[in-house]
Amino acid sequence: MSKAKLLVVEDDPNLGDILQEYLQMKGYDTILCRDGEEGWNKFKKDKYDLCLLDIMMPKKDGFTLAKEIKKVQEDLPILFLTAKNQKDDIIEGLKIGADDYLTKPFSMEELLLRITAILRRTQKSTEVTPLKTYTFGDFVLHYDEQYIEGPEGKHKLTSKENELIRLLASEINKLVNRSHALKQIWGDDSYFNARSMDVYLSKIRKILKDDPKVQIITVHGEGFKLIVGEG
Repeated sequence: MSKAKLLVVEDDPNLGDILQEYLQMKGYDTILCRDGEEGWNKFKKDKYDLCLLDIMMPKKDGFTLAKEIKKVQEDLPILFLTAKNQKDDIIEGLKIGADDYLTKPFSMEELLLRITAILRRTQKSTEVTPLKTYTFGDFVLHYDEQYIEGPEGKHKLTSKENELIRLLASEINKLVNRSHALKQIWGDDSYFNARSMDVYLSKIRKILKDDPKVQIITVHGEGFKLIVGEG
């Protein structure tokens, strides 16, 4: 199995060199860039398994770079590195589709654990699965092809949206435990992952509004249900 390729974009020269050296020592093929513009150029020229992006950078900040990357490769995992510990940054990162977030200073051991967890999840989601469709209301989830078809046409899904809808659609009108969903799809039920799941649920609800018979309801303190009524 070829080693995972990481794109590291960090404008602090000391931290950048340390990250590259450490991650290469741990077996990752690591490409280091010093600013967002260089990171974008490197991204366009090669294929990567994970991006580690600083937020505050010259020429192009991490959020802008992440948005551009996601337009080209929506399911490429992104881990943000930042010196700021503000809720607004976390929310912004989640909206863009970040997989995780580390506030400086952080330990290399913690970074390695986060990278390992992200790659384990994403590699699992790209395994070949048998053809599967899930029908609920006026929707059909084409799980293997990663899109949902409804009254207003097709909606392409990210890996996590795909997994989350499949979990809900396999338990129609039943309670899906919040912690169980987090551990199954994100790997653990940390605060960051819980917020991330809330963002994805919000996106899924917007798709499902095309059929008034279908809705996701929240059972506070427990989880949520995909309710499919008759019509």
